[in-house]
Amino acid sequence: MMKRSSRLRRAACACAVITAVVLGVCSPAGAASPATAGAYCVMDAQTGEAICQKNAYTRMEMASTTKVMTALVALENAPLSLTVRITRAEAGTEGSSMYLRAGDVYTLEDLLLGMMLVSGNDAALAVARTVAGSEASFVRLMNEKAQEIGMCDTHFDNPHGLHSQQHYTSAYDLALLCGYAMQNAEFCRIVSCKSAGIKELTSGETRVMVNKNRFIYAFEGADGIKIGYTRRAGRCLCASAERNGKRMICVLLNDADWFASAAELLEGAFRNKR
Repeated sequence: MMKRSSRLRRAACACAVITAVVLGVCSPAGAASPATAGAYCVMDAQTGEAICQKNAYTRMEMASTTKVMTALVALENAPLSLTVRITRAEAGTEGSSMYLRAGDVYTLEDLLLGMMLVSGNDAALAVARTVAGSEASFVRLMNEKAQEIGMCDTHFDNPHGLHSQQHYTSAYDLALLCGYAMQNAEFCRIVSCKSAGIKELTSGETRVMVNKNRFIYAFEGADGIKIGYTRRAGRCLCASAERNGKRMICVLLNDADWFASAAELLEGAFRNKR
């Protein structure tokens, strides 16, 4: 029943997308939609309506926007006060990092802040192991959640977003996920933080993490969500903004001009949804 209903929802959204593209509702008057993105999808978070899109159902790499699902699964399966001791393997994780050291102890909340604000791959692995017992078990939870939400073109192979042939999503699926995740008050609080103090519990040392997502500083009403980048995936952005009680989600995959594209698309979406 869930698979059938997901297909029906997707078909309905596809019809709405076609209409939106024909009408050009996402773009300022007389302007073309952003051409630099490999794919994008703008969605009304309350209704799930896809307002406009480009290649929204194409399977693509997602880089660290993966961590939207990582954070959501962690929040739904463990308390924020849970303490986590960092392993040597986690401390040595490649890619973006919050520079954890083997033996350090943090709360789950602080690891989620480090994971979402500075995109710590080390934090993502520590969160996965702690919440589910192993990375593989956590990835199963991620894929189960994706099916529950109706993400038909998504498969997760890790909690951080580094390249794997079996790790992909679509702009539409990520928009669905973001709309769902922003209904979680703790998730919303974390991804909207501009900075946060992270405390290592054994030493008492506190470090300040500053959010790398520049979109939340520059766009009126912006309150998240996550940036991502690898050479293969390009620049990826999951953006959320709320104005006058209306929340819009914008997902861009492989867009070199990600922040400008998101601003253009969201401005058009808010204007046309008044």
